[in-house]
Amino acid sequence: MHQIRNIPGLQTDGSWDLPGRLNMAAQCLAQPADALALIDMTTPARRDISYGELAAMTDGLARYLLNRIQPGDRVGVLLSQSPWCAAAHLAVWKAGGISVPLFKLFKQDALASRAGDAGVRFVFTDAEGADLLGDLAEAVMADTVGIDGAQVPFADTEPDTPAVLIYTSGTTGSPKGALHGHRVLTGHLPGVAISHDHLGQLDDVLWTPADWTWIGGLFDVLMPGLALGVPVVAARLDKFTPEGCAELIAQAGVRNIFFPPTALRMLKAAGQGLSGLRSVASGGEPLGAEMLAWGRRQLGVTINEFYGQTECNMVASSCAAEFEPRPGCIGKAVPGHELAVIDAAGNPTQGEGDVAIRRGSASMLLEYWNRPEETSAKFRGDWLVTGDRGIWEGDYLRFVGREDDVITSGGYRIGPAEIEDCLLTHPSVATVGVIGKPDELRTEIVKAYVVLKPGASASERELQDYVKNRLAHYSYPREVAFLDALPMTVTGKVIRKELKARAAGEMN
Repeated sequence: MHQIRNIPGLQTDGSWDLPGRLNMAAQCLAQPADALALIDMTTPARRDISYGELAAMTDGLARYLLNRIQPGDRVGVLLSQSPWCAAAHLAVWKAGGISVPLFKLFKQDALASRAGDAGVRFVFTDAEGADLLGDLAEAVMADTVGIDGAQVPFADTEPDTPAVLIYTSGTTGSPKGALHGHRVLTGHLPGVAISHDHLGQLDDVLWTPADWTWIGGLFDVLMPGLALGVPVVAARLDKFTPEGCAELIAQAGVRNIFFPPTALRMLKAAGQGLSGLRSVASGGEPLGAEMLAWGRRQLGVTINEFYGQTECNMVASSCAAEFEPRPGCIGKAVPGHELAVIDAAGNPTQGEGDVAIRRGSASMLLEYWNRPEETSAKFRGDWLVTGDRGIWEGDYLRFVGREDDVITSGGYRIGPAEIEDCLLTHPSVATVGVIGKPDELRTEIVKAYVVLKPGASASERELQDYVKNRLAHYSYPREVAFLDALPMTVTGKVIRKELKARAAGEMN
């Protein structure tokens, strides 16, 4: 179906025959030393970073690690989009360690839960990140480690050697770490190439406003761009604005963009057109016919929707260069990934069912970090169950909805349990239930239903600030409602379905 080129290990029948030895850092640094790797827009003047320069930065950091970590040790990376963020991940992989992306918008509690669960001792960061870390781990200033020209050999790693630990929010408990092997980059390459109408054309330049902390920034943009020889733009947008986005695209010569749906909605609401683009990809939730039509009018391209999750990403995609998109669908299966809609017994069905991916996908997680029971529960026989519902329309996969309660807000996946746990530590809160409330701009907003302790008081603003100061800024409840009691099951679990119905009723 798709024209796939230069994807190591991908056979013509869509199966994988990965090499016995594979290291993601080697894949990302395989281009000629004088070729353009990164366009650094984080400084007052644009700075071009060659593959040779990026390799030297990587070697400096890898050499720092060699006598300090053992193979498989976890090393945090707390950096925004920047050349040093790219070099830090590459250095960890080159030294045989496991990189753990950490987000600058995390507060102390959110950082502590992830760094603590992963057993992180060292974190590559900057002065801002060091302040956020406090005493959680040893902060290593990435840009001060030094470059002396000595090369470090690539660790002798295999496709299933653990390489990166990315935390993802679920509906219960604290965030889980999805552990991926060195094959995860290779597994992303077909879908990334397809979603950009065959990425790697002359003059292609790739960018996303999404932070490189997330799998969407790290493995849908940064690392595939480096591996495919497509220059990647590093830029810090303190706040996404349509005007700032257009200015950056013009200054950096961006031709290919991964836009989260919220960014597209903001551009549409502002009437902001963009010129010079060859491809736009988007993922997270279906865009609909109106948004696709707007993309053709104002962006000059057909937006390609793709599908995946942290546990197994880039498994379905549209490709306007090959077939007409179907509004409400998330494209067709990407070569290298076998998709099915399965029933409760794990059998493929043509009716509505659970979207699932067969074992063997190169972008599939090895396991949830230190959670064997949850790893096992993620599978139904040979199928990884995504938690989303879908139905086939020929070979197009139509997205029906999420089966779980994860909140999608502004392109972020937010687990309600983490917010509930945070609010429960407030001295005035007795019980709390958190849901996603539909929102035209952000897809959903976080809404908290709170029961206060007898005689206690707290305002909406107070509880919002309480979460802001402890978790990620984007995950605070934009609405707080106070109830006398929450709907509960007989076992004491909050019935979020009833809270969602209440929120829907409030909108009518």
